Amino acid sequence: MLPWTTNNKQQQPQQQQQPIQKIDSSALLCLFTPASTNTIEQTDRQTHTHTHTKTRKMSELTRPTESIGELPPSGFNFDLTGRNDRLMEAWSNAREHAAVMRKHQKDTGAPPSSYTMPTDAGYPNHPPLAKTTGTTIAGIVFNGGVVLGADTRATNGEEVAEKNCKKIHYVADNMYCCGAGTAADTDQTTALVASQLELLKMDMHLPHSTSLRLKTAVTRISRLLFRYQGHISAALILGGVDKAEGAQLYAIHPHGSVMRFAYTAMGSGSLAAISVLESAWIPDMNEADAITLVQRAIQAGIFNDLGSGSNCDICVIRNDGNIDYQRPSLTPNNIDPLRAKITRSTRLDMKPGTTPVLDTKFEPHKKRATLADVTVTDMEE
Repeated sequence: MLPWTTNNKQQQPQQQQQPIQKIDSSALLCLFTPASTNTIEQTDRQTHTHTHTKTRKMSELTRPTESIGELPPSGFNFDLTGRNDRLMEAWSNAREHAAVMRKHQKDTGAPPSSYTMPTDAGYPNHPPLAKTTGTTIAGIVFNGGVVLGADTRATNGEEVAEKNCKKIHYVADNMYCCGAGTAADTDQTTALVASQLELLKMDMHLPHSTSLRLKTAVTRISRLLFRYQGHISAALILGGVDKAEGAQLYAIHPHGSVMRFAYTAMGSGSLAAISVLESAWIPDMNEADAITLVQRAIQAGIFNDLGSGSNCDICVIRNDGNIDYQRPSLTPNNIDPLRAKITRSTRLDMKPGTTPVLDTKFEPHKKRATLADVTVTDMEE
């Protein structure tokens, strides 16, 4: 020990121990930088008249949370209360501005377009709601390949937009994909991956259709969906065969997660469809039983889910690479026999001449010039 240090301790009068000062949590972030060390030393020189620098132990700087205040929890926060509060505030502002607009219209008699909404008016009448879609898709693996099935109803909210929508999409010669979610997203996602696989097949000079592996398509689709964090509304069931692993069935969710199954179902009617599959599926089913089971599963979704309906499409992918696309495979909602049973009263038929004709006039269309009317002459050089 140095002599001057010993003398300093002997001459220093005994002082009462100072209480530990509370340190702001923001200061802890810069404790290990040179600037923060100089700041602490300068503060000590100002509070103490001694010439030496007061040193602090690390345990004094890192006190428990009761001495420095509550620190935010580490890691990702799944709590969406902050976002929900902002949405509800925007909704409240929108309702207030809508009331002002109605009062303005009532007092002045002006149309609603004459009232200018402020920029912070928020959503028009309600907070944003999740878009619900309707579909039933299913697939199973049997002893000779894969069977895929889907309904054919496309909805726009509570309206039926199309009764014969194609939901089993071509991906490659040895694999097909069922899509649930937004129709445009499923169409474009499968078309994009199909073009990429076709270029890959030509680049690698693959001789046979089953040489292209399903895991290649699964990887490309899952990476594409994960890149957009679920904003691409495409829930897919990919089924097919290859030389490496034979018949395979994958479920790909909109956020990019992938699971391999022997049988699965997705879409709004999946609860009804999966109950049928779980009750009747057995390993090493033959092709006929597999097709019948998928048809039953799709019909369960059609009759128990309002978002699913119309017909049932089936696609059979065999181990030898042959494809049997049945569109439609079943038409459980055929209304022609029902319409034939309806007897319509003849009193509603309008006989010719019921409505009197006051005047008739026929004016032929003006003749237009055609190529036959054009005379072509040779031009002199």
